[in-house]
Amino acid sequence: MKNKMIIYQVFTRLFGNDKTACIPHGSKTENGCGHFADFTQKALTEIQKLGATHIWYTGVIAHATQTDYTSYGIPSDHPAIVKGKAGSPYAIKDYYDVDPDLATKPEKRMKEFQNLIYRTHDAGLKVIIDFVPNHVARQYQSASRPEGVKDLGEEDDQNLSFSPQNNFYYIPGHPFHPDFDLQGSAPVPYEECPAKATGNDNFSPSPGRNDWYETIKLNYGIDYCNGGGRHFDPIPSTWFKMRDILLFWAGKGIDGFRCDMAEMVPVEFWEWAIPQIKCHYPSLVFIAEVYNPNEYRNYIYKGGFDYLYDKVGLYDTLRGVVCGYASARQITGCWQSVDDIKDHMLNFLENHDEQRLASDFFAGNTEKGRPALLVSACMGRNPMMIYFGQELGERGMDAEGFSGKDGRTTIFDYWHVDTIRRWRNKGKFDTDKLTAQELALQAFYTQVLRLCNRERALREGDFYDLMYANNGSDLFNADKCYAFVRRKDKDLLIVLVNFEDSEKHTAVNLPHHLFEFFQIQEKGEIIATELLSGDKECITFNANQCVLTDIPAYSGKILKIKL
Repeated sequence: MKNKMIIYQVFTRLFGNDKTACIPHGSKTENGCGHFADFTQKALTEIQKLGATHIWYTGVIAHATQTDYTSYGIPSDHPAIVKGKAGSPYAIKDYYDVDPDLATKPEKRMKEFQNLIYRTHDAGLKVIIDFVPNHVARQYQSASRPEGVKDLGEEDDQNLSFSPQNNFYYIPGHPFHPDFDLQGSAPVPYEECPAKATGNDNFSPSPGRNDWYETIKLNYGIDYCNGGGRHFDPIPSTWFKMRDILLFWAGKGIDGFRCDMAEMVPVEFWEWAIPQIKCHYPSLVFIAEVYNPNEYRNYIYKGGFDYLYDKVGLYDTLRGVVCGYASARQITGCWQSVDDIKDHMLNFLENHDEQRLASDFFAGNTEKGRPALLVSACMGRNPMMIYFGQELGERGMDAEGFSGKDGRTTIFDYWHVDTIRRWRNKGKFDTDKLTAQELALQAFYTQVLRLCNRERALREGDFYDLMYANNGSDLFNADKCYAFVRRKDKDLLIVLVNFEDSEKHTAVNLPHHLFEFFQIQEKGEIIATELLSGDKECITFNANQCVLTDIPAYSGKILKIKL
């Protein structure tokens, strides 16, 4: 039996931090920091109970930081080119090391990470970590690379703006001079000459505040400044180095990589690298952050990725429906646009890049996210991901420092996550510190996510959209309600979702084609079990009479029929 993947993304540094009196722009000493050790067997068991099958530990690999670890042999980073006191986990400073912030004993940090992998597997969960292939921190220097491994940039010819065998892109003769202060709190300014291109493809020596100025672009053999020529023969140096980094982490026993900004790396690299990794680790999963729908099939079929973000389709549409500026009818177009690759799409409603559902910048109300969860989690066999605290209604409305008050949980600062801190309750994971509303929301998430693997029709079944048969009904508001069917063998589920703030008495048409498509017989009245409440309902199951039912506000129903 193949499970439906349910990924619990957690920002590792923040999960176990119990410090409550955090100050904006506070240091690690002032604000505290979570550790690998906070993911105890109890913690991991509680995450698994939510319905998770995988946990994505975000921010594991060593990245630039303003915290001083030079006493552990780790080079320091100039504060002017580090975003936030803790630093961005996507400005990697050493691909062969883990973030020392996460270790209770920094000198044993890799061993502590290895133990975390063992604990996670013992809890019945699989481990995903980030792979950041497009860019590195400006002062990248691997102090932990294995003997004989050449560092990135070590053999570059810095007199050339581009060479297929260079690891970075250079602006010869020009120092790095962005439009902001390069000294910060340091005794001397940061200096870099020649300047290197930034991770967001700014090939000038003067990036702005909105550029990824803290990163430098890796060179995979594309000459961006001279027509985008692709120089892949002989194989560029960067390809070999990044392949070896993937093999290094796969050898630690992880189960998958979430590949940051994978579409900014040529698909030819993935086509070359992924089969080599899977030759040694065939069950390893590759997830790509790709936002261009025109490239989806390229990165799946040529690049070899198992799953891609469904951000610009389903996520953006559900956000619009939840916020009231899009119609639920538009959900149909989302699955139609990826129907041939639907099992490869990763659904989500939150992640570290996006604003929290309950924030003032999104829904502003934890309840509004319930119907979107039902759609996102239940409409396909493909993976579903939630972001830690989402299941508790975390609002992300703190002004933490570099991040600011933007509806997101900071990835740059030392901070705590209030709902997670209270759920953990110093490792007890009891209910003493959670509100009744938070407990109810957590119970709803747990119920839905566990149904995804308990019910064969959700885990393995086929999908049928009912919207085309219900667009003109007086008792079905197709702008605010969504309806579909999932079926596997003798199990058939009618899923009805209500995005409105009031209960809806609804009549749902089941078209003749539904019965033809699934090759099932129409019937008169039958008894269905509503899986979210456990109640029994008498409904009609044919094309001549509507299914009459009441759908709760900001929620839905899953009516199970035994054929």
